Amino acid sequence: MQRLLSGRMITRARVSPPPSSPGCDVFINHRGVDTKKTIAALLFDRLVQLNLRPFLDNRSMEPGDKLWECIASAIQTSKVGIAVFSPRYCESHYCLRELSLIVEAKKKIIPIFCDIKPSDLHINSDAACPPKELDRFRMALDEARYTVGLTFDSHNGNWSDLVKRATDVVVKCLEEEEN
Repeated sequence: MQRLLSGRMITRARVSPPPSSPGCDVFINHRGVDTKKTIAALLFDRLVQLNLRPFLDNRSMEPGDKLWECIASAIQTSKVGIAVFSPRYCESHYCLRELSLIVEAKKKIIPIFCDIKPSDLHINSDAACPPKELDRFRMALDEARYTVGLTFDSHNGNWSDLVKRATDVVVKCLEEEEN
């Protein structure tokens, strides 16, 4: 099966994105300790196989890259943001800051609730984080929480099915974005 997207063929065969292409198509926002070696990596690999340009911090950046500069640029150039919510997601200000950038940039968000219900996502007040920043995080989290997403139980679910469902949604969103 093949589809044309931005002049690139979306196929089942593994084809690396052209190195000269700027930016990314999909930004994968996740809590590394919970999901980097599972759903985030599986999604990244599958999206590359589809000839898309995903951004995943540990796969897309090189030593010497400026962390926030690369992340902000990837979010700005992406068309879709995947937010992989997990039990420890809200403990990370990095995750919440990325999510805030995605929401503020008005990117399409595809939430994946992995081992957590949307109603269980809460930001704890932190003395080290300014109140204005916490409000920003809450607003972004509310936006994602009230967006229809995919739910997954990592103990009983089928990882292949989740990856297929998520990538199908991404491809559909990218096609809609083009039209």
